[in-house]
Amino acid sequence: MPDPIRVLVADDQQLLRAGFRVILESEPDIEVVGEAADGIEAVDLVARTRPDVVLMDIRMPRLDGLSATERLMTLPEPPRVVVLTTFDQNEYVVRALRAGAYGFLLKDAPASRLIAAIRAAASGEALIEPSITRRLIEQFAAPEAEPVGVPAAMRGLTDRELQVLRLMARGLSNAEIAGEMVIAETTVKTHVARVLTKLGVRDRVQAVVLAYESGFVSRRRNATPTEG
Repeated sequence: MPDPIRVLVADDQQLLRAGFRVILESEPDIEVVGEAADGIEAVDLVARTRPDVVLMDIRMPRLDGLSATERLMTLPEPPRVVVLTTFDQNEYVVRALRAGAYGFLLKDAPASRLIAAIRAAASGEALIEPSITRRLIEQFAAPEAEPVGVPAAMRGLTDRELQVLRLMARGLSNAEIAGEMVIAETTVKTHVARVLTKLGVRDRVQAVVLAYESGFVSRRRNATPTEG
């Protein structure tokens, strides 16, 4: 059996930390190795406990979660950070992603989503709430962009990979893409990995933003599953 995912929980509310611990430790593949009440304590505990993933609140005393994340990313082997907050304003999302966060969840997300984000981050994948992905698209994608065939940035993708990218741009999960294309989810994961590698992006959020920015898909034509 593989080693459990080592998680550090950083939040200034003790009751929330305790709740997160209960949720996470109910999973056999996750171990909570520490709790921090502020960003400074989080940075210190990371150095001492070497977690795989840090569950990071944004608003904390002494040092906020985004500044703490930026400090952690300067470490030789930084942990994967999942930002958890009640605030979903664009500026928080953008700064968290630029700092190197692997996930961004709202505190009212279901426990299953939290666990999925931890597992995704530990495996080097990004998991961000669909509503937040849409905010990123709204901010970065040109509103009048029209599909222009296959842009230069996409020409290295196969037809299958282009189809996967279009479905990713609709916000579909790997399981949903598998159902849409009538293929195995493991095959979808392979296609997604190849799309990210060929586009030179870190995660599916960056791939989706690039798809919109390049005009490969547009917000208007990609607004619903029946459009496009």
